[in-house]
Amino acid sequence: MESEALGWYGVPIAVLGGAIRVSTPFLFVSLGECLTERSGRINLGLEGVLVMGAMSGYAVSFLTGNAWVGVLVAGLAGMALGLLHGLVCSLARVSDIAVGIGLMLLGTGLAFFLGKPYVQPKAPTLPALHLGDWSASPQIQAALQINVLFLAGIALAIAMAWAFRATRWGLIVRMVGDSADAARAMGYPVAAVRTLCTAAGGFLAGVGGSFLSLYYPGSWNEGLSSGQGLMAVALVIFARWRPLACFWAALLFGGAGAIGPALQSVGVTGGYYLFNAAPYVLTLAIMIFTSSPNRTLAGAPGELSVTR
Repeated sequence: MESEALGWYGVPIAVLGGAIRVSTPFLFVSLGECLTERSGRINLGLEGVLVMGAMSGYAVSFLTGNAWVGVLVAGLAGMALGLLHGLVCSLARVSDIAVGIGLMLLGTGLAFFLGKPYVQPKAPTLPALHLGDWSASPQIQAALQINVLFLAGIALAIAMAWAFRATRWGLIVRMVGDSADAARAMGYPVAAVRTLCTAAGGFLAGVGGSFLSLYYPGSWNEGLSSGQGLMAVALVIFARWRPLACFWAALLFGGAGAIGPALQSVGVTGGYYLFNAAPYVLTLAIMIFTSSPNRTLAGAPGELSVTR
């Protein structure tokens, strides 16, 4: 195992490596949801989008022999579901929450049905960048095997933070999310902006799903996601709708998910399932911590509280 040779000193290394791997889907899904919510809409269907992205990416990788084509198709599948969510929510008297739950059921159901032929076949997976070759320690080398999507997620978080602060596009999204009336008074199409943001958010969530099936754990099965799409919504709240904070929060969630395997690698088997539940416990703790109205509304787009 990754930290066995180093004993307890290897546990932090294993947690670091696990945090990098496990955090990547959280990062893409949370950035997608951050974009969606900054426009004033919430998408609770991210679990279905994530699973659909994982299935479609794996299937296309198997059929084409190219994992990167699978990533692209996974993003497009997520975009299609996000666009569907955005168009339906643009109708009068439609609840974002209800549509999101329906989208979650639709996405997971389609993925399970269409993905049955790809449970057993082995598809090409994404390569890793070996950033730990400078070290003679196999444990450090294993921990620093980083996928390109992780680095792309960091770059995307930085770009989104800059765009929200310094570009006309970012200011329009923020205005639509904070006050639809003000945006309409300025002549901006509120429904179109929100639909485009929801579709773009779905694309990012689909890419996050492809990471699960094409890199870590690197296979397709119906229990692949384990609720990561829903946890990403709590992550965005914890990050206060800030893209850079989404990156650090994703690392925190990833590290929580890596604690169990890291301790098991040094022989700690007691309470293994409890340690594996750390991400879910963290999600619950975050929701409790943010249950205060004063904390919840800090940094939240104003339109998220509007009843439609």
